[in-house]
Amino acid sequence: MHELSYYTVMAEYNQWMNERLYALCATLPDTLRKADRGAFFGSIHKTLNHLVYGDRVWLGRFTGKPFSAPEMGCHLFDEFAHLRQAREVIDRDLIAWTKTLSVTWLQQPFSYHSNVDGKTRILPTWLLVVHLFNHQTHHRGQLSTLLGQLGYDPGITDLPWLPTLVAEIP
Repeated sequence: MHELSYYTVMAEYNQWMNERLYALCATLPDTLRKADRGAFFGSIHKTLNHLVYGDRVWLGRFTGKPFSAPEMGCHLFDEFAHLRQAREVIDRDLIAWTKTLSVTWLQQPFSYHSNVDGKTRILPTWLLVVHLFNHQTHHRGQLSTLLGQLGYDPGITDLPWLPTLVAEIP
């Protein structure tokens, strides 16, 4: 996938959805947000932490400025306000970064050391960048489900409703 605008649109979609989910999560009491809900990372708060962790790791790899943190699944932020602030920063960084991408870079193989199994892998760069955005969408889907189960409606989450997109409606 070498259409450069795709990556910026996905970064903008990521930011839009994160703003909406964080605004909704801010209305939850801390105990409810941190309660284990049986999700992959347990709680809403830990899932939000994982997304910040993953985005920092991948962006660090892609920019050559590695994010040094404990192992995957680590709890980066205990306070919701600090987690939200970190999310806002990484979302702005991701949008800015996508505007620097080139087709030549995306077509190259990319080597990285996996935090999941400790192995080094080489895959197409474009595929790993797509993975970054797919990973975000996957875990935000889990968050939407958890919030829905608690009676909180995240609203429309589909990409065509991204406010920066202009749809032609006949």
